[in-house]
Amino acid sequence: MAGEISFFELGVEDPDRARAFYGELFGWAFEPGPSGGGFAITAPGTPGGVHGGDPGAGPYVFFRVDDLGAAVAKVRELGGTVDEGELGGDDDESAARFGRFRLCRDDQGSSFGLHEPPTAG
Repeated sequence: MAGEISFFELGVEDPDRARAFYGELFGWAFEPGPSGGGFAITAPGTPGGVHGGDPGAGPYVFFRVDDLGAAVAKVRELGGTVDEGELGGDDDESAARFGRFRLCRDDQGSSFGLHEPPTAG
């Protein structure tokens, strides 16, 4: 369903330390992520990720969309902005495994993300 939270991303200084901390705290499982140096997180209910080089960052929340291109166009039509380039790798293998992501800002400058999950098949 479009609009539900479908992915979260944690920005940290050191992804290995985050894996140890959050793995112990919540029991999450980690595997190498699409962007190299980060991890994909298996958490109850909603998958996530962690990337390094972003100390003190607030969590990124991504809302599910059925068509990333159409959603990006709608954000712009409504006066929002969209960061250039997809996150997490722009190759077909990464998109097939993790889906496609874009960071956006609403018409007041507040950040959020869009996530088109991978298609089954």
